[in-house]
Amino acid sequence: MDDTLVLYDGDCAVCHGAVRWLLEHEDGHVMKFAPLQGPTAHEVLSGLPPLPPDLDSIVTVQRTPDGPRVHYYTNALLVLTPYLKGPWRLLHLARWIPRPLRDLGYRGFARIRLAIFGTVDNCMLPSPEQAQRFLP
Repeated sequence: MDDTLVLYDGDCAVCHGAVRWLLEHEDGHVMKFAPLQGPTAHEVLSGLPPLPPDLDSIVTVQRTPDGPRVHYYTNALLVLTPYLKGPWRLLHLARWIPRPLRDLGYRGFARIRLAIFGTVDNCMLPSPEQAQRFLP
């Protein structure tokens, strides 16, 4: 596993859009991506404490000297903000909003996202240089 792995719902149109947005706005190529339903996510998460059973979130796994750190809900997004270009890094200021309040909004949106935006029929086709950053 590289330093930052973003696990997303492979069926969700919003999640696919978020991955495209991250690819467009990241500074450097430090993030790798894999669907939560795939073997990479299963392998990485199998050795870690279990996620909440009703989890409806993007998951970020970061390698640290103390071992992998798993983030979900708004923290999964906040740990990605230092990797963004220019003014998008200012999104990191959202960490000052109390986590229960941030997560309340995130979880509310997550519950309705499929009903509003639907699922994807096809996976996005990354460019050749991006393809190596997508794991099964």
